[in-house]
Amino acid sequence: MQKKTHDYDNVFKTMKSKHKRLFISVINHIFGKDYSMDVRVDVLPSEGYLTERETADGSKEIEEQISDFLIRIGDEVYLLESQSYDDGSMAIRIAEYAFIVGRQFAVWDIGHATIPMPRFSVIYVKKTDRTPDRTIITFTFPDGQQVDYGADNVILERFTRETIVEKRLFVYIPFYIARYEAQLTSKAPIDGAVEDLEYFRDEMVRLHGEGELTDGELIDLMGFVNTIITHITNGNENEERLVKIMGGRVIETESEKLIRQGQIRMIIELGREDGLEDEVILNRLKKKAGLSLEEAKACMETYGEQMV
Repeated sequence: MQKKTHDYDNVFKTMKSKHKRLFISVINHIFGKDYSMDVRVDVLPSEGYLTERETADGSKEIEEQISDFLIRIGDEVYLLESQSYDDGSMAIRIAEYAFIVGRQFAVWDIGHATIPMPRFSVIYVKKTDRTPDRTIITFTFPDGQQVDYGADNVILERFTRETIVEKRLFVYIPFYIARYEAQLTSKAPIDGAVEDLEYFRDEMVRLHGEGELTDGELIDLMGFVNTIITHITNGNENEERLVKIMGGRVIETESEKLIRQGQIRMIIELGREDGLEDEVILNRLKKKAGLSLEEAKACMETYGEQMV
């Protein structure tokens, strides 16, 4: 039985609270900004409001809603909402969130008030035939005036893995696997999901080595990926295989690197001494040293030349 979508919300909100820096690239990409990665970011309090929700049996209940992410950079305020499914109430919820934000920054005097609306976007983790390209709130006034307050939605299924890495949209990586939900919850092949996860793992490790991701960011991003994997697979036969991809080597100390290099060298040397085919040695490097195929080939070339 598929679990509720709280895991998606929890991952998004945990990233918001622990790694707000990662959202700078998202803001830049969505809104066409060019903030530096060291710009000051203020996460604003998400004041809740009470709304009426219809339950499965048709009755009504009151629940508190809290916006996903309010961020201020300089004089600009941004509202990001993460959605894992189509929700017909999203436009009205954005309007309510926007007025809560506007009230915080309103300027008023006798007989006049200015209420600034934040820039907003809805990030859809999954896509269906009903997923809208835009979210629009139309304000209609008694004199007949109408004002549209809208924005393009972000639909993650349309992003390639290469674009996510190139644009440094690290926040999207944990949710990328959601596009494979049908395969992961059935007997269908999951080779595409495995390949994509290995790609993200290798790229995140590379960027960590180049100083673009901190230790904490790398570790948590890998953990967030596994949270979504376990949410989707819910303990089925695919879970262990996929979780292992992100659950292996993350950050190594210098001593650990030396030990691991020695292990790699030994696997190659023993394989060559035993007359094993390169393909067999590559498989041993992948299984015993936790290398990707690309890493294993690179090690074979490096250490192979040294042994000649």
